[in-house]
Amino acid sequence: MVADYFLTLAAIYAAMLILYFGFGLMAEAYAARFPDRKIQPERDGMKRKRAEILNSLPALAMSSFLLGTGYFAQTQGWTMAPADLGVVSFVLSFVVSLILFDAWFYFGHRLLHWPPMYRYHALHHKSVAPTVWSNDSSGVVDTLIEHSFYLVVWFILPVPALAIFALRLFDQISGMIGHSGFEFFASPTSRRPWPFICTTFHDLHHSKFNYNYGNIFSIWDRILGTAHPQYDDMVKEFEEKAAR
Repeated sequence: MVADYFLTLAAIYAAMLILYFGFGLMAEAYAARFPDRKIQPERDGMKRKRAEILNSLPALAMSSFLLGTGYFAQTQGWTMAPADLGVVSFVLSFVVSLILFDAWFYFGHRLLHWPPMYRYHALHHKSVAPTVWSNDSSGVVDTLIEHSFYLVVWFILPVPALAIFALRLFDQISGMIGHSGFEFFASPTSRRPWPFICTTFHDLHHSKFNYNYGNIFSIWDRILGTAHPQYDDMVKEFEEKAAR
């Protein structure tokens, strides 16, 4: 059983590294073709690329440990019994988990900006102009707080494993896009009154610091008054730029 556990962790970590480097290289090459889409053209975020990659390796290991431990616990019958996998159960589990994870992330992120806790998050904010490599450039305590959802969810919801793996895949890709520093997804649905966001949302968090804590939606930021006041206008500007 111990060997199976460590093989599970190793397989998940290997998959995360393949995704991190594979998607990162593709996104970097694509963005280089559109310099006019850069959100902070006055800053060179790529000067921290090597440091961000090195910082990401232990953070991805922590995230893989949390996800893998939760999954292994389910395979051993230590969690809630998963619903039978089907289209309805998959979609419902994915959507509910997505909404819950976004709330978990928002409040965990706010906690990490509390002065006594900020030292665990400071490494991530060294990337003032984030890049696609910045998403996982965090300390292990930071990752533990924000990603422990991937350990807990198995114990509180009857989730099919595929739904949580799909959520983690979506989270990784959307997070890397959200840190890429280039805006390709500005649209009316990424600003008020819609709850969705685009890359500019999290880029503002890195450049302005005390705004835009959400990960997938802007709901909690808008309800609790932490949405950056210029975000919607910036999205409109990128929409107009894309239309030219």
